Amino acid sequence: MYPRPLLHLEGAAVLTASLFAYQWSHGSWLQFTLLFLLPDLAMLGYLAGVRVGAITYNAVHTYLGPMALAAYSFESNRLAIYSLSLIWIAHIGLDRMLGFGLKYPTRFKDTHLNPDRHSL
Repeated sequence: MYPRPLLHLEGAAVLTASLFAYQWSHGSWLQFTLLFLLPDLAMLGYLAGVRVGAITYNAVHTYLGPMALAAYSFESNRLAIYSLSLIWIAHIGLDRMLGFGLKYPTRFKDTHLNPDRHSL
């Protein structure tokens, strides 16, 4: 079995879990809708070239940032910041579910989920 379908399912699970957590935390769905695609602004880095674009995209599309933000929100007891981290996590989960992976500095469609990169 190839791991790619598992990575898509993992993304779907992260998206679902973050949506449930957002609902449980009583976050504003208007805020969710307005901010959900905000991480994709990192693609503007591609205007400076493929290498810079890959760096900016990957910096915003890993779970490290939103998990650090969630940890900070718990430490500082700020629920609004926790809501932002859940929106960010949901966005990454949707990207992974749809097959958008972390980028290599060669071209935009060259990702860690691209089967061409991993063919034998």
